[in-house]
Amino acid sequence: MSFALHLSFPIFKSDSLPPKLTRVPFLCNSSSNSNQSYPSKQESQDDSQSQHHQVLLVERYMNGTAKRYILDDEFQLTTFLEDESKSNGFSSKELPWLPDLVKDFVLPAGYPGSVSDDYLEYMLFQFPTNVTGWICHTLVTSSLLKAVGLDYSSATTAAASAAAIRWVSKDGIGAVGRFFIGGRFGNLFDDDPKQWRMYADFIGSAGSIFDLCTPLYPAYFLPLASLGNLTKAVARGLKDPSFRVIQSHFAVSGNLGDVAAKEEVWDVSAQLIGLGLGILVLSTPGLVNSYPVLASTWMTMRLLHLWLRYQSLSVLQFNTVNLKRARILVNMHVSSSTVLGCEECNKMENILSWEIFSVPRIVFGVSLSDMLDGDTSGLKVKKLLELYSKEKYILVLNQQPFKDFEVLVSFKDGATSLSMLRSVWQTYWLYKNQSRQENMFDQLQESLKELDHQFDMFLQQLRDVGWDIDSINLKVRKDVFIQDFSMY
Repeated sequence: MSFALHLSFPIFKSDSLPPKLTRVPFLCNSSSNSNQSYPSKQESQDDSQSQHHQVLLVERYMNGTAKRYILDDEFQLTTFLEDESKSNGFSSKELPWLPDLVKDFVLPAGYPGSVSDDYLEYMLFQFPTNVTGWICHTLVTSSLLKAVGLDYSSATTAAASAAAIRWVSKDGIGAVGRFFIGGRFGNLFDDDPKQWRMYADFIGSAGSIFDLCTPLYPAYFLPLASLGNLTKAVARGLKDPSFRVIQSHFAVSGNLGDVAAKEEVWDVSAQLIGLGLGILVLSTPGLVNSYPVLASTWMTMRLLHLWLRYQSLSVLQFNTVNLKRARILVNMHVSSSTVLGCEECNKMENILSWEIFSVPRIVFGVSLSDMLDGDTSGLKVKKLLELYSKEKYILVLNQQPFKDFEVLVSFKDGATSLSMLRSVWQTYWLYKNQSRQENMFDQLQESLKELDHQFDMFLQQLRDVGWDIDSINLKVRKDVFIQDFSMY
C-alpha cells in the first residue's frame, strides 16, 4: 500500500540572488520501489503546473549531494542542495560504508563498473600477502647488515637491528611517495603515458641528486637518503603504471605476458652493461677521490639518459585518441576538412606540454552555476537546455571581459568519451570563427549545426587513416554531472 504526500518547504535562494522566499514542492512516496529523490516526468509536469515551479535540471556531485535548479513563476532560478547519499540503493560491491575519500583513493575510477568482478576479492588477499612479504624483507635486511662485519654478540646484534630499523625506515618514507601517487593520480596514466613516463625520469633525476649529496653531508645521511628515496619512489609510482600502458600498446596480439617478459630481457641486459661500465668508470684513477669529477660525470650521463628517454617516447605511435591528439586532429579537420594519420599526429604531439596551457582553453566538468556566473535568468538556462537537448554536454563561451578565448563544458548524465570529443570539435570551430560582437547563442547554434553536419564525416576520416575510434581515451569528469528535466 502506498500513499503520496505533497509538502511545501520554504527555502532561500543562493547567496548571489536577492533574498526572496520561494516554496519548492516535494513529493514523498512511501512505495518501496521509489529510491530516486528526483521527480518522474509526469510528477514534474504536475508540480510545475499546479505550483508554478518547474525543476529544470538536477546537478549531482561525487559526494552524494545534488543541486536542484527550479524555475519559479517569475522565470527566475532558485537552487538548493540536498543529500541523496542515504536515499540511494547500493550493491554490496559498491561499499557504501566506505568513505568516498578513501574509496576514491584505493579503488579505480568508476568502481565497480570499470573493473572485473574478481578485482576486490583479489586485492583483499593481495594486501596481507604483501604485508607478510615486507615483514620478511625487514628481517632479512637485519641479517644482511650483520653479515657486513657484525658478529652475533648481543651488543652488535642490537646495533644491527637498530641499523636495520633506520634503513627500512628510509625505504618506508620512500614508499609513501608511491602510495600518494597511486591513490591520487591513478586515473591519469591511461590518457597520456608518454608524458608521465618522461616526468618520472625528471623526478627520478631530482631524487638522485639527494643521494649524490650524501658524501658532502655525512651527518645528514638518513634525511638526505630518505628524501632521495621519497622522490625516486614518486618517480617509480609514475613510471610503472605508465609503462604498463605502453606495454599494452605493444601487445597487439593479446601477448602482453610475452611482451613484458622480453622487456625484462632487454632491461636486465642494459642493467648488466650499465653496471659494468659504471664499475669501469669508478675504477678510473683519481675519479673516486675527486667529487667534482664524479658529480660532473653523473650529470653528463643523466642528461644523456633524459635525451635518450625523450627520443624513445617520441617514436611511439598510438592509434588511440587522447586529448592532446584530439586537439591536433580536430584543429586540422576544422581548418582544412582533413585528418592526420597516426604517425604524423604522434610526431606533432608535445610530450611535455600541460593541458592548462593549451589554446584554445577548455575547462571540463564545470558546474552550471559557474557557467551562469551569477546570472539568475531562468530563460537563459532553458534556452541552453533546448540548444543542447541532443548533446550529452553543455558548452558556453566565457564572456568575462578582458579574458582570452575560453569555453566551459558541463557534462550530462550518460556522457561518454565521444561526447567529450564532440565538445572539443565544437570548441575549435568556435575558436576559428569567433566574433565578440555576435550574440553568444547565435554562435553556439551555428557551431552545433556545423557539428551535426561534419562530425560523422570526421569520424569516418579517422577510421580510414587507421585511428581506433572504439578506444577514445578522453576521460569524462564525473565529479559533477547534469540530469535534464526541462522537457518533462
